[in-house]
Amino acid sequence: MENMYQINEVKLSYKLKQRPSECPKIQDSKTTYDLLLKCYDTDTIELRESCKVLLINRSNSVLGVLSASEGGLTGTIVDIKLILQSAILTNASGVIISHNHPSGNLTTSSQDDFITRQLKKACDIMDIQFLDHIIVTSEGYYSYADEGRL
Repeated sequence: MENMYQINEVKLSYKLKQRPSECPKIQDSKTTYDLLLKCYDTDTIELRESCKVLLINRSNSVLGVLSASEGGLTGTIVDIKLILQSAILTNASGVIISHNHPSGNLTTSSQDDFITRQLKKACDIMDIQFLDHIIVTSEGYYSYADEGRL
């Protein structure tokens, strides 16, 4: 009898377009904010929420940015599995999560706090550093790390 089951093959790959030494370096929350502003669409940063993830190597160089989700005026879905999958596939040793507040309000919500705690737990299990959660507006930012909330 011929094989009744076929099994799908999983093949994963990741290729850098530039050397790690040429990648931008994370120094502090201000340089991270300045870098993140370049990742957001300036035409929609005050229109709808989106989530970006910076994937970081051991020397604090940015390996890449993941556009994790785009939502509506008051929220966006943050899928922890997708974030960790991206970190693992890129061999990132750390992640910085970010989302924008279209209202310009830098106050964290209970949902912001919840996802921060959940992502921190997941990163700890996978031995990936959760470096920061930054809320971005066109005029400023809020850093969970700066506020001692990680």
